[in-house]
Amino acid sequence: MEDTQEQSKPPLDDPDSTSPGEHSSPITRPMKRVDSLDEESSRIRGMARSFSTKNLSKTTIALLAFQSIGVIYGDIGTSPLYVYASTYVLNKTDADGNYIPALHEDILGVLCLIIYTLTLVPLIKYCHIVLRANDNGNGGTFALYSLICRHARINLASNQGPDDRDLSSYQLDLPSRPAKRAAKLKEFLESSRFMRHLLLTVALIGTCCVIGDGVLTPSISVLSAVSGIKVSTPSLSQDVVVGVSVAILIVLFCVQRLGTDKVGYSFAPAISLWFICIALIGVYNIVKFDPTIFKAFNPYYIYTFFKRNKHDGWVSLGGVVLAITGSEAMFADLAHFSVGAIQISCSFFAYPSLLLAYIGQAAWLMKHEDMVSTTFYSSIPKPVYWPMFVVATAAAVIASQAMISAVFSIVDQSMALGCFPRCKVIHTSSKYEGQIYIPEVNWILMLLCVIVTASLRDTVKIGNAYGVTVVAVMVITTMMVTLIMVMVWQKPLVFALAFGIFFGAIELLYFSSVLYKIPQYGWIPLAFVAVFSTIMYTWYYTRKEAFKYEVSNKLSMNWLLGLGSNLGIVRVPGIALIYTELPQGVPGIFGHLINNLPAMHSTLVLVCVKHLPVPRVPREERILLRRVGPPTYHMYRCAVRYGYNDSGDHDFEALLMSSLEEFVRAEAAGALDLQLASTNGSNENSVLGGSLVTGGSNSITLEIDARAQGQIEHLRHARDSGIVYVLGHTNLKCSEKSSVLRKFVINDLYSFLRRNSRSSSDSLEVPHTNLLQVGMVRYI
Repeated sequence: MEDTQEQSKPPLDDPDSTSPGEHSSPITRPMKRVDSLDEESSRIRGMARSFSTKNLSKTTIALLAFQSIGVIYGDIGTSPLYVYASTYVLNKTDADGNYIPALHEDILGVLCLIIYTLTLVPLIKYCHIVLRANDNGNGGTFALYSLICRHARINLASNQGPDDRDLSSYQLDLPSRPAKRAAKLKEFLESSRFMRHLLLTVALIGTCCVIGDGVLTPSISVLSAVSGIKVSTPSLSQDVVVGVSVAILIVLFCVQRLGTDKVGYSFAPAISLWFICIALIGVYNIVKFDPTIFKAFNPYYIYTFFKRNKHDGWVSLGGVVLAITGSEAMFADLAHFSVGAIQISCSFFAYPSLLLAYIGQAAWLMKHEDMVSTTFYSSIPKPVYWPMFVVATAAAVIASQAMISAVFSIVDQSMALGCFPRCKVIHTSSKYEGQIYIPEVNWILMLLCVIVTASLRDTVKIGNAYGVTVVAVMVITTMMVTLIMVMVWQKPLVFALAFGIFFGAIELLYFSSVLYKIPQYGWIPLAFVAVFSTIMYTWYYTRKEAFKYEVSNKLSMNWLLGLGSNLGIVRVPGIALIYTELPQGVPGIFGHLINNLPAMHSTLVLVCVKHLPVPRVPREERILLRRVGPPTYHMYRCAVRYGYNDSGDHDFEALLMSSLEEFVRAEAAGALDLQLASTNGSNENSVLGGSLVTGGSNSITLEIDARAQGQIEHLRHARDSGIVYVLGHTNLKCSEKSSVLRKFVINDLYSFLRRNSRSSSDSLEVPHTNLLQVGMVRYI
């Protein structure tokens, strides 16, 4: 049934009026709220809690610290493969293309920059400050954004209505000066439409930067590791190195569908071995070549480095920043571990190992100034060269795997919050919920990785592109954490500004350097960000506009009540689940349906799926129910709540039916309370589960039991007759008066994305044999 234009609608709801047809009990009475499920469905127990409260034993923390080594530090751990080779001052060439030997002072200056950059950003900023800004134990850009959304009137999901803003979970206390300052910042964000859109844009850009990292990390890591073959065999051509790298990348992406559950246990030992090896080789090089290299801890060498090199020194920051690639993983992968575990593994293992590796390479360079381009492999003692080549390749593959998995996770979060076209999500592990595989994203990443590796063919060129997205994510994290310090933590303004200005200045300095490399392939990640940001914002904007249209065209409750208990049609046995994005009111699809079908099922449930800005919703709080109209209508409203890390319910029908039966029993008990209160003038008597607890007469108890049992039998009979899922198949079109840009975004770009994305029935896991789609055309 496809309409060419909208049908005429019955009278619309007055948003300021009550809904006389929706009842929380069988007694007919008007509701005191505009909507019966909007507010309740937008909050869960503990929703206002902002930080992780994992209470783990010391043994468990130690075990998690070991496991985190394999998941979190693969990217930053493989940076010694290419940092010195990517630093401009150390890797200059003359007019004939020959490398110019690096100055000892420049080697010390670059090492000093690496030491303090590693100390300030991964260790101090991320490990000891940013990790605290988690969202109930979850980290990453969307976790920060959802935390801000819950403490300000900022909506992410389209079906979070304006009434959500007044929930207690979103409010701040105002007893102190920091709290008042937090309230002012909150009000500023709420009142400024520009700031709300800017915050959303920043969150989307941060997400797209992670996707860009998912392309560049496998390319540079695998190519750097495989380049070790050429160091041992100089006669080997670069074509062979690139070919082997491309082959490894293709195999890596092809095995993603198998999941990481079986091989995950080897990640921690392999990366631990890598860290131990680079640390021991670093110690060996320090002792053998230059024990005085530790003088690079003097920050004076940074001053002399920039004074001597000026512009070239600033350009070289684009190579130094590669030493901290992967720092964001400590925060993004927090959900799998704990704050204490990551702090232990970073402070006492990863950080000192990386320092020894970089210091050892610098000591070796002090005697081999003309071999900067092959620093890592050339500095390895010959007896352990090939074992280290194998370990390095394994570490590069693991680093790539971790980044690919991170992209899957963040795309899944984006889809849950309505910011990314629907894709197929496969859970590859029955033990670990976070291990997922998204085929469409996997093949797109593989194609882009192969193109980047085969076209650039050099780690220096890929490094020029790599730094842009890395530093962009860091800058975004600093901005959001500064907001959280003021608005959520309610820290003194001086403290928050000191954090934002200090780390922001460092990261912006690095960012300015990597932007300088835009002509030298630095435009590649910007192109990735531009494309993916356009896709995400188009999808988010169009879905939100469609929701606004649904709200303004919902059906009047008076119209529904006027149809009578049979809704003006024949009622046949069965249950119809009518999916709608509206958490309140009757959707237009319902009116369209009954105008075109002569019969309707005996039980109707309006199902609204809501994604809350929280990581997870407990299963016992998943479903909320309320009756629509009198009991004779057999019509219910259902809100199904998910967090951005939740997966779907495979037993949704069973969960819904048990919730409906429980609701009917509780409803009957509530009706008894109202009857007794109205007759006795008190509410001392109560019913729990259909049984009289105190006082009252047995006749009333039997009446309530019979009423509840009769409705339960009706529900069970309806379920035995079959359940039908009713979904709208809506084509969105722009009205004629819309601008050319809006027409292009909605009519062309969104339509293309919708045609090539997963259908809503697949994403909701609706059985195709029970699916009924209602076609409509909406002009928005």
